Amino acid sequence: MPRLSTEQVKALAPDPASLNAGTKLTDIRYWSNLGSDQMALWGECQGSGREPYKVCVDLADNATRCTCPSRKFPCKHALGLMLVAAGSPARLPEAPPPAWTAEWIGKRSERRQTELRPAEPVDVSPIQPERKKETERRASKRIKLAETGIEALEQWLKDFARLGLAAAQSAPASFWADQAARMVDAQISGAARLITEMSLLPGSRQDWAEVLLLQLGRLYLLTQAFRKLDAFPFPEQQDILTLLGWNVNQKELLATTTGTQDDWLVMASRTTEDEKSGLRSQVNWLYARNSQRIAQILNFAYRLQPLDASFAPGLTLRGELVYFPGAYPLRAIFRDKQAVPGSFAVTGFITLNAFLAEYACALGRNPWLRQFPAVLQDVRPLYLEPQWLLRDEQNQAIPLEPRFARSWELLAVSGGQPVSVFGLWDGFYFSPWTVWAGERCTLL
Repeated sequence: MPRLSTEQVKALAPDPASLNAGTKLTDIRYWSNLGSDQMALWGECQGSGREPYKVCVDLADNATRCTCPSRKFPCKHALGLMLVAAGSPARLPEAPPPAWTAEWIGKRSERRQTELRPAEPVDVSPIQPERKKETERRASKRIKLAETGIEALEQWLKDFARLGLAAAQSAPASFWADQAARMVDAQISGAARLITEMSLLPGSRQDWAEVLLLQLGRLYLLTQAFRKLDAFPFPEQQDILTLLGWNVNQKELLATTTGTQDDWLVMASRTTEDEKSGLRSQVNWLYARNSQRIAQILNFAYRLQPLDASFAPGLTLRGELVYFPGAYPLRAIFRDKQAVPGSFAVTGFITLNAFLAEYACALGRNPWLRQFPAVLQDVRPLYLEPQWLLRDEQNQAIPLEPRFARSWELLAVSGGQPVSVFGLWDGFYFSPWTVWAGERCTLL
């Protein structure tokens, strides 16, 4: 069977409580009828009821099924089964699957084959005059609303500049909320989100004024770019519209855009939840074996709805990835994918000078780039009070994000030796997500 790692299983846990409960279930006395093959894991876990829970895992994408009443995915029993497989694979001998596992795996395989069928071509037949007219009317209405919003936003930014950044610390919440609401009314929700993010900056960090000034400048640049939208090439237009809140039709993107076929290593995956809306966001970062490109996959679910479990760090996915249009494309979506055994080493920037030069090129193509993903090779964590740094072999260094809480763990993993680190650079600080020390991979 494909080998699961403990780090992969931990990354799949919906919350720390589920992981703790699953860890307790690694005691073999809870389990019976354990088994595995190349497609699945299965076992029966004794719970509080008279009958044990039937648990199985689809190794193609780490999806799980359990007869327990839990609404969490994976539940603690599925996590326990995967942790047993990761820590003691001999406990799950190769065997024919029981009927309840074979039936579930068979249905999922059939569904995947259906999804992998070639997408139907986009209908390019002439649009009926009535439909075309209605589409153009809606697009024209949205553009007019956006133009009104952009005009109001530009005036607000100018007034803000006249007041000075010092006024931001004492500005009431309504100063930001009212303007964000106007952007939502103008159907440019992306601008509203940027304003909301800026409202959290005053006093939040030592250099908040510098960061706020940068954000104000970028937002003003966005208003000017929208006014001259037609003068930009198509990729730059898409960056501008996406920032303002226009969405790309994913079905049309898959049907009309050629993707990149490769083996993709899941370097990192994190899930956050908005407490008010219950929206869960999963951010995954992938690295291509052949093209050496980095891609970001975003998945969303509400509350306890399951997220895609195939993006477990350390897993290799083989498939065609289609990038969303942009001047420096990062976000992508799979046209098709399947998990394949084994992992592979990532390569990155050997010197920090090369890393910063590439970052400058990326900003030149997309000046609104908020996070620059990169793998840094042969760097060492270094503490120079009160700042943590990453230092390369040429004795150049960049600062780590001050709020990064696992710097000592990063140092311990490295043992003072050069390591490879994947993370995000925002122009000020580097935030580590994953570190490789030899063949050992650790999520941060």
